Amino acid sequence: MLSSSPRSDLSRRRVSPRRRTATVALAGVAALIAAAVQSGAATAAPAGPQPGKANSAHSPVRLTAAQRAGLIRDADAGRADTARSIGLGAKEKLVARDVVKDGDGTLHTRYERTYAGLPVLGGDLIVDTAPSGAAKRVVKASGATLKVAGLTPAVPKATAERQAVTRAKALGGTKSAADSVRTVIWAATGKPVLAHETVVGGLQDDGTPSELHVVTDATTGKKLYEYQGIRTGVGNTQYSGQVPLTTTQSGSTYTLTDGDRGGHKTYNLNRGTSGTGTLFSQGSDTWGNGTVSDPATAGADAHYGAAVTWDFYKNTFGRSGIKNNGVGAYSRVHYGNSYVNAFWSDSCFCMTYGDGSGNADPLTALDVAGHEMSHGVTSNTAGLNYSGESGGLNEATSDIFGTGVEFYANNASDPGDYLIGEKIDINGDGTPLRYLDKPSKDGASKDSWYSGIGGIDVHYSSGPANHFFYLLSEGSGAKVIDGVSYDSPTADGLPVTGIGRDKALQIWYRALTTKWTSTTNYSGARTGTLAAAGELYGTTSAEYAAVQDAWAGVGVGTRPGGDTGTSYESTTPVTIPDNGPAITSDITVSGRSGNAPSNLRVAVNITHTWRGDLVIDLVGPSGTSYRLKNFSSSDSGDDVDETYAVDASAEPANGTWKLKVQDQAAQDKGTLNSWKVTFP
Repeated sequence: MLSSSPRSDLSRRRVSPRRRTATVALAGVAALIAAAVQSGAATAAPAGPQPGKANSAHSPVRLTAAQRAGLIRDADAGRADTARSIGLGAKEKLVARDVVKDGDGTLHTRYERTYAGLPVLGGDLIVDTAPSGAAKRVVKASGATLKVAGLTPAVPKATAERQAVTRAKALGGTKSAADSVRTVIWAATGKPVLAHETVVGGLQDDGTPSELHVVTDATTGKKLYEYQGIRTGVGNTQYSGQVPLTTTQSGSTYTLTDGDRGGHKTYNLNRGTSGTGTLFSQGSDTWGNGTVSDPATAGADAHYGAAVTWDFYKNTFGRSGIKNNGVGAYSRVHYGNSYVNAFWSDSCFCMTYGDGSGNADPLTALDVAGHEMSHGVTSNTAGLNYSGESGGLNEATSDIFGTGVEFYANNASDPGDYLIGEKIDINGDGTPLRYLDKPSKDGASKDSWYSGIGGIDVHYSSGPANHFFYLLSEGSGAKVIDGVSYDSPTADGLPVTGIGRDKALQIWYRALTTKWTSTTNYSGARTGTLAAAGELYGTTSAEYAAVQDAWAGVGVGTRPGGDTGTSYESTTPVTIPDNGPAITSDITVSGRSGNAPSNLRVAVNITHTWRGDLVIDLVGPSGTSYRLKNFSSSDSGDDVDETYAVDASAEPANGTWKLKVQDQAAQDKGTLNSWKVTFP
């Protein structure tokens, strides 16, 4: 909420706002889908990059807000030609949402899609355009053909609204009516259908605002999908010492308005849960006293965190604000009563902080600001949906960039580390909330990918991506970094050599902004980061190989040159019946001693037009089955080309190992081309 400009008044002297850098006297200051279809992922290496140096031809150039807006206007003006050039149907239209320009002139334009005038959820795509104007590549959130039987709903919006409100109440919601209901095309999971999207507001049971999105089939009334639009998280409540703040002076009054960073403002909700509250304003330019006795202490923390996050994105990636348009968001502190959380909301484009248990520990610090505001960056780039594997990647992106913000700040009171919430003591025993080097140390997060990971809470399914980032940055094994001890394992038992945090951040950011879509899953994340590493450093570079190693270290894909160790393989093709009985393929292992390892690797190559139909099991010599991949109606990708890590230590190594595959839904056929087991 921007204050109105002073009105002209000849009887009074008009005082212009003046930006100030204040020293704060403080003892301190204080997440649609589980699958993605990547169409035509880039693998070409840039021309002759210098070893270890990012290729400027494939690095984003810094655009002014006017330049970016002009490129988006140009893309919108040519959207009809673009739609035809990439083969969209007559009823499909594009809406340009974002653009990234590389040093060589390549444009990465992100579009939303409509069908017969209806928004298409899961229809987003990226078009890469050469300087000549020719489309080079298209990355789609869904590869399904966009077509529905009819556009007249059999189920009225009112029915969908009642169902969504009932669901919201079951989750602790407080409202008896929806905020909005709109008819859409649902294309994110499987065959596109006509649907209603209902958004229910109010509060959740812990006091967090609710923006529950429920998607209902407009023909059958079946719930297709739901997700919470509010991205929540917790962070470091320790203080950051005396820090500079950019404020604004008008006459004798100072406000927490940062004119150097898009006009970011910080407000006091004073225990409220709605609106913006009151802009922090006072006659002195010294904010807070380092304790909760002064409400401005939390305001100073939030203002500082927003400024450092802005500077991190600007100086690390050339990004000007969350939307990359030079416009600041705003912060709200003192939300609710004893609210132990903080959250980002796209609807208000704002960051909100609670005061913690007993209102004694405001959640207003660097990793909180970096984490939560990075949700806004994700929303305005890849738009990773806050559920399933894409939701885990969304949360991990915030942990990764929040870590980057903390290191960037170089604040002696809160030095950078690979721990999340390490000083909040939320567990009551001094342990962090999350660990990037070994996520499972928190008791719930996962170190490595597995087929059912999209079914757990996004704060825990983020584990493999957080682990990947740590491995890529620092490598595996025991080490001490800036006084903190880490010990990072790998899923395949092999070491990973890190390339440094700065390069890892550049690779993740480029994938987020130019390769990923709303439905990107872990496999797609690997594809996107490899494409980014190849463009920045070359496909024969140490950086590219390290990305492969780090993903293999969390159970996604294989290392350069394939698996190391002793492998046993079957290359006899087996047809997989459509919606029929399971097929098996045998591999006989002999000449080994003892039991199989706890990190047996199983590489599976299947051609299939709808991999979500498939259930895949490894059957050991004892007859015990190990589930590799579950059935998923939302996994609309083609083929299975994955390496799974299996704890087979209860199995004898020698004997007949079987791969069992069953297609459990109609209309799509496939072939098991090959599979192998590797003993590291």
